[in-house]
Amino acid sequence: MTDVVIGVDVGTGSARAGVFDLAGHGLGRASQAIRMWHPQPDFVEQSSDDIWNAVCSAVRRAMAEAGPGLTVRGIGFDATCSLVAIDADGAPVSLSRTGSPEQNVIVWMDHRAIDQAERINGSGHEILHYVGSTISPEMETPKLLWIKEKLPSAWQETAHFFDLPDFLTWKACGALSRSLCSTVCKWTYLGHEGRWDESYFRKIGLGQLADEGFRRIGRQVLPIATPAGDGLSATAAAQFGLTPGIPVATSIIDAHAGGLGVIGAAIDGARPDRAQIERRVALIGGTSSCHMAVSEQARFVPGVWGPYFSAMIPEMWLNEGGQSATGALIDFVIESHAKGQTAKAMAETEGRTVYQRLNRRLDDLAASRPFPAALTADLHVQPDFHGNRSPRANPTARGMISGLQLSDGEDDLAVLYLATIQAVAYGTRHIIETMNSRGYRIDTIPVCGGGTKNPVYLREHADATGCRLILAEEPEAVLLGSAILGAVAGGVHASVTAAMGAMTRSGIVIEPSGGAVKAYHDAKYGVFKRMYEDQMAYRDMMAGKSPA
Repeated sequence: MTDVVIGVDVGTGSARAGVFDLAGHGLGRASQAIRMWHPQPDFVEQSSDDIWNAVCSAVRRAMAEAGPGLTVRGIGFDATCSLVAIDADGAPVSLSRTGSPEQNVIVWMDHRAIDQAERINGSGHEILHYVGSTISPEMETPKLLWIKEKLPSAWQETAHFFDLPDFLTWKACGALSRSLCSTVCKWTYLGHEGRWDESYFRKIGLGQLADEGFRRIGRQVLPIATPAGDGLSATAAAQFGLTPGIPVATSIIDAHAGGLGVIGAAIDGARPDRAQIERRVALIGGTSSCHMAVSEQARFVPGVWGPYFSAMIPEMWLNEGGQSATGALIDFVIESHAKGQTAKAMAETEGRTVYQRLNRRLDDLAASRPFPAALTADLHVQPDFHGNRSPRANPTARGMISGLQLSDGEDDLAVLYLATIQAVAYGTRHIIETMNSRGYRIDTIPVCGGGTKNPVYLREHADATGCRLILAEEPEAVLLGSAILGAVAGGVHASVTAAMGAMTRSGIVIEPSGGAVKAYHDAKYGVFKRMYEDQMAYRDMMAGKSPA
């Protein structure tokens, strides 16, 4: 028999499961797509039943791929920070204006609560210092306020509001406990003090939650990797094809799981100490991107979420930067271009992805240039198509493109695709620059996630930021991060840091270019920042000019 742990990751578009041995080597993995609804602009909804069914399918198939003779020692879950509503009988409560019961999840990227977030920020409550001074509509208290104001029947009917990672542990073992990670990062729980701030909820209009003793959002908050409940329930075990009683770990947010999977990885056999870890920011790239940095002391960075105590690495403070649309933005640029669908179809006939096809075309176009990045000298993208999460903390920001020509061939698409990747990289540079202005000395970026499998994405991020990039040996580092939780809950490793040391390793290291490449990116980064300033100037010029 071989001892293994299971990691489950629920992202924006799919649920995935991975089976790992106790040294962190992947043995089997599987993915299952999940549905999404966009009933109106800025509204994004999912079904918790659909998500759970996808999780069950992924776990069964990952175990089948891993093979026979396995003993599961623990299970860990991570997921996006989406809001789930459940009634007293455990049934979904619709959070949709459509009234459809299956649409009971407000997805993390949903921006319906912009007005509520603005009012909360206007309250000036001191708790806002722990979210980078500006709460985001992607967080849960603005969404809760929206539900209370716009869907009062759903507000009253809901017995439990879960962050999606905590919903998964509840489904797995029936425990109503919540994760310190989720509650600190997205719900304003004060992890360093071990309490909800009653005055905050009363001031923003959610005093009913305080009156109830916070029973609907969690009275028991546990550190990540703590065993939840009595282990895997008989019902969930049957759905997974596993044995009841397997330890279930207190969950973690998906980006934070990726952070666990990469930030402590050894380079050339040397594992970083805490001081060296403070020189790293983990970049988890997917539909959006998250930038996770930790420190011994609390650092208050305007526009960057946190500081959050013990939200990722126990006993360390976390600052979390992010970009609301990165992989989603790159896909949008491709798919909305006149030649986007043609390029995708041609790539499929060639047995490649559209990114591989465009990358090869960029190689051909760059043959006459001093370096590939120079293709975009006259084409600039401001990437805030879905607002700016960090460090501007402006959900109303919008995207811009400067330098378009009266041509729409596939070569034009390839160069625009490159300019978009560069813009995303400049967003990362801006976040790192802001963090470093408040005490960090970041010069290294461990990376994981979908976008980080693209060599152009990696090259441009190294060159644009001036930081070296470290790829994890395990390509599915987010799944590995959630498996680390299962290993700790199952007693395989004594702590999260011990499990990180035993189960994570670095792979390829990419060094940034200097010289003319650096000078080029410095100049384009200046354009990147100027475009935002210009957009704000345009907004001022048009203020009050739009008819009612």
